[in-house]
Amino acid sequence: VWTVNNDVQTASLKGVVGENGSLDGEKLPIQPKDLGSTEIFPQSLKHNCNGRFLVVCGDGEYVVYTSQALRNKAFGSALDFVWSSVGTGDYAVRESISRVKTFRNFKEGHTLRPPLAASEGLFGGACLGVKGSDAIVFFDWDEGIMVRKIDVSPKEVFWSESGDLVLLACEDSYFVLRYDAAAVSSALQKGAVDSEEGIEEAFDLIGEIAGKVGTGQWVGDCFLYTNEQSRLNYYIGGEVMTLCHLDHPMYMLGYLPKEDRVYLMDKAKGIYSYKVLQSYLQYQTAVVRKDFELANQLLPSIPASEYTAVARFLESQGFKEEALAVSTDPDHKFDLACDIGNLAMARELLDEMPKEEYEFLDSQNKWKRLGDLALSECDLALVEKCALNSGDLGGLLLLHSSTGNARGMAELAEKALKNGKTNVAFLSLFMLGKVEDCLDVLVSAGRVPEAAFMARTYMPSEIPRLVALWKEDLKSVSENAAKALASPISEPNLFPDLDTAYKVEEVFKSKRGQVIPASSWPLAKGDLDLNLIELVKASGRMVAASPPTVEQLVEDVAQQISKVEISPSLLSQDEATEERKNEIFQREVEVSIEKTDSFVDVNEFYVSESVEKIAEKAPQIEEKRLPSRSPPKAAFAGQEGDKKAKARALLKMKVEEAKKAAEAAAQAKILEQRVENADSESEESDEKFDDDW
Repeated sequence: VWTVNNDVQTASLKGVVGENGSLDGEKLPIQPKDLGSTEIFPQSLKHNCNGRFLVVCGDGEYVVYTSQALRNKAFGSALDFVWSSVGTGDYAVRESISRVKTFRNFKEGHTLRPPLAASEGLFGGACLGVKGSDAIVFFDWDEGIMVRKIDVSPKEVFWSESGDLVLLACEDSYFVLRYDAAAVSSALQKGAVDSEEGIEEAFDLIGEIAGKVGTGQWVGDCFLYTNEQSRLNYYIGGEVMTLCHLDHPMYMLGYLPKEDRVYLMDKAKGIYSYKVLQSYLQYQTAVVRKDFELANQLLPSIPASEYTAVARFLESQGFKEEALAVSTDPDHKFDLACDIGNLAMARELLDEMPKEEYEFLDSQNKWKRLGDLALSECDLALVEKCALNSGDLGGLLLLHSSTGNARGMAELAEKALKNGKTNVAFLSLFMLGKVEDCLDVLVSAGRVPEAAFMARTYMPSEIPRLVALWKEDLKSVSENAAKALASPISEPNLFPDLDTAYKVEEVFKSKRGQVIPASSWPLAKGDLDLNLIELVKASGRMVAASPPTVEQLVEDVAQQISKVEISPSLLSQDEATEERKNEIFQREVEVSIEKTDSFVDVNEFYVSESVEKIAEKAPQIEEKRLPSRSPPKAAFAGQEGDKKAKARALLKMKVEEAKKAAEAAAQAKILEQRVENADSESEESDEKFDDDW
């Protein structure tokens, strides 16, 4: 229904879209009908809650008509007129800035005097709202009692059909509140109403959204509205979603659930419609209310083309696993899979991608994101695959260097050279010990001076070649500077210890193929501090230290045994036999060796074997004590019998000497203890004599 001057016109929109096949945003071909004329010039039209009556307001007056035949039902003077959300003839009028009257079934009810300096407007709905300059006061329709005062001054108030949600549209934002009718009813019955603020439990703030609301309507828990940017939006569950962009300003007429369409009108009285699925809105309402059983029942009624939008809504509400199950967009599914840590799903989605798309930036970013997630989960195989597919050479360098993957490092160097990533190629080759290839990389990159200095440190045999290349390159800049460069061939005196460096280089080349396990780090880390030039100069040659002789090995064991001390208490009994002394000494030796870190290899044999078997195990002891000498030379190679006998005899002699020394030390301690005891007894006797005297 609308007016043209004083004439009232109407049109039915049911079935118009279906009959004409109109698309979204097309102007509908409607045939308006004249209802009649109004007695006053209309400034606003409002239907009551069930549509049976229509009020026309203007020039400080109002007239209530029947909506079908435009028959006069009621009239009066009013600055504002609002309908109640219940009751056919329930309404309120603002007669002045200080007085508001309510009517129940067209009969006068209560006269209200709001606690405001001046009332500036009225709003209908589940509660009667009276607006002031800086606040709005809500009243109960039946009793006329103040329900709540809220310190905002809205331009418009929208109530949901159920009456439990209300939206306050202010100048630059809008507030969504939940109304608790049960709490209000209970407070009114008990009389627990604050005279200044009303009932505190009446409203709960759900959210505040920035933006202006033009016209709007609640559909369930969804609020459809137009804004100042000519967009058709809807609010639900704290989220604002855009349905469409309007090509010019429009005003909402209403929503028809049976046709899944919202209707709008522009200033030229043209009517337009847009499709808004009721099942979709109902599904979102059920999700917001956490009624998942109803939501699952409604989901099949939503077209599959809308599933991605449904998934994005579920994601905004925090239900990412459910969104992953619903979404049909591969990009969106990948994002959800990464968010919830579903590596298998994310990998499957990327594996389905055509190989030719791997070079696209978007695809590479996806592989990198999956690789970072796999790294956090320690899935190193997937990390390597993601780095390869995304071309992340830096990530591969980190991975292969951390895991000690020499094969992968060699492949990375080749790939980096092919792609022009010389920095990655250089580091990969350097970690592999391929100094010659590192020099070639520097030369090919135009870094000849750096190559020459690197050769001086790591590959002195390459110095002449690289200095010659450096001179040729420098001639184009300065002939004199090129002549100033020194070479070992022409100026050997400027390169001290170069011959020694050549020997070190040969040793390096012969041993760089040997892989040192990570477990050897505690022993190998000391080699980093070695000055190889000084070592070669001191020894004159690079040879491995010879293994210890039998005498040295026995002497090491004997020195450890000589440190054994026997507790004097164990030998204090005079009846201790020689066999008992041997047992005591044997046990003390075992305990002493167990507590010693430097002879752990001897401990393994001495604790469980006799002295004679130590000599038989001496070759294995030698190998265990010299793990870094390759190949080990057994001290007992050759004539096994003679050397074993020699070792056995030496060990027995050393053990006997140590045992006698330990016994003598123990006996000495026993004697000292007896002397101390005797002195102590003598002192006690003297003290007793003095006391008796």
